[in-house]
Amino acid sequence: MRLIFYSKLINMDMLEIQKIWSSVIDELKPQIPASSFEPWFLPLLPHSYEEEKFSVLTGQSFSIQILKKYNSLIEDALEKEIGKPTQFNIIYDEKLAQKQNKKLQKLLAKEENTEKLLKDPSTKYDNLKKMQSAPKLNLKYKFENFVVGDNNKFAYAASMSVAKTPGEKYNPLFIYGGAGLGKTHLMQAIGHYVLYKHPELKIKFVKTEEFVNDLISSIHKGMDKNSGMSAFRQKYRNIDVLLIDDIQFIEGKERTVTEIFNTFEALHNAGKQIVITSDREPKYIQNLPDRLRSRFEWGLMVDVQPPDLETRMAILCNLAKNDEISLPLDVIEFLAKRFSHNVRELEGAYNRVTAYVGVCNIELNVESVKQILKISETEKQITLDEILNTVASYYKLSPKDLKGQTRSQKLANARQIAIYICRELTNFSLNEIGDFFARRHPTIIYSYEKIKEDMQSNTSLQNSIKEITNKLKNE
Repeated sequence: MRLIFYSKLINMDMLEIQKIWSSVIDELKPQIPASSFEPWFLPLLPHSYEEEKFSVLTGQSFSIQILKKYNSLIEDALEKEIGKPTQFNIIYDEKLAQKQNKKLQKLLAKEENTEKLLKDPSTKYDNLKKMQSAPKLNLKYKFENFVVGDNNKFAYAASMSVAKTPGEKYNPLFIYGGAGLGKTHLMQAIGHYVLYKHPELKIKFVKTEEFVNDLISSIHKGMDKNSGMSAFRQKYRNIDVLLIDDIQFIEGKERTVTEIFNTFEALHNAGKQIVITSDREPKYIQNLPDRLRSRFEWGLMVDVQPPDLETRMAILCNLAKNDEISLPLDVIEFLAKRFSHNVRELEGAYNRVTAYVGVCNIELNVESVKQILKISETEKQITLDEILNTVASYYKLSPKDLKGQTRSQKLANARQIAIYICRELTNFSLNEIGDFFARRHPTIIYSYEKIKEDMQSNTSLQNSIKEITNKLKNE
């Protein structure tokens, strides 16, 4: 990790300050979600150590508020390194902000930022014009504005790999997950990237429902000489990258299944790239023939999970940045906690709030957001006790034991699930949740991260947490 320093030595040799902060960063990394650690912690620069206060510089004013919730964790790490209680202090530095902004602009230029090139009248990139006019592809669905978190980083990496080398590996790429989590965004981002880097390739994006309607129309047109079906097959097989959205809608449609299978065979045998999205794994799509299911599983299957709190907040920050809107931290956190399982709903709430504020010229705060979204003040707020009791009841355990010190595997698992749900469904800080469970801050973070990670591969755990969450919201 490369560090730059901006202050004179104060009570401690600057080299020692550097070593301490590097050790603190190493200590914190496994305890903090990557979606928070990389954007908020890594840009921090050590500044000084004076009167038991360790100060760092930031070029992001927003990070001062974000990092408050990690304050005790940082101070624990500082105490471990320095050997005595140390106060953590963050200083906003305008010069650093300017340097980091310049660095960001260079990175964007290096990555050939699409939006900038599109606005440049002197550009000679005909493929950018192709991207702009590509049928069925929405220009807002690009890799540049896809927020990566622990819930989707594997799917993002796989999609980027496919976009860079279409047809060479991960063929087909099968992306699955619930509604509004970013599957279509990733799929269309692949299409845009391929169009930009490989303008000679032919891309076809189609929703399964459209494929079905197209098939029915072609059958009708080709009743006598089968000319309609010939044109249909040419349309879907004379391409280089086929993007099929919501494949689960082929359930029960035998003729469609046959055409999808034959199209798959033709493209795959020719080394053409196929990307498919679905709301479930192939094995859970009803009445799907084994021959087609096995082909969907030939390449790589990746899932997209609901985003964690930090990722949802990052999504809102990204939206606000693109719209050049100043969104208060408490509003960001309120929206992120309120809309926790669906990015589409989160973005919809953001759009309603910002549009209303823009038209009516009212102050943007939590109270005005509640009024805009018609969220009643008397609406039930889930408490920590309710979560504790509901989780204990679900696993047939005692709430007292769940808060106790017993470390049996069953109790430990249930306790970690309760901590995860407390973090996701309430506005309580990690410290407050720790006090409630009589656990130290690092233990609370570990429990939350463990459940979040386990959920990515454990369908049974996902279902259990969903059942508990629904019970809490509907009681």
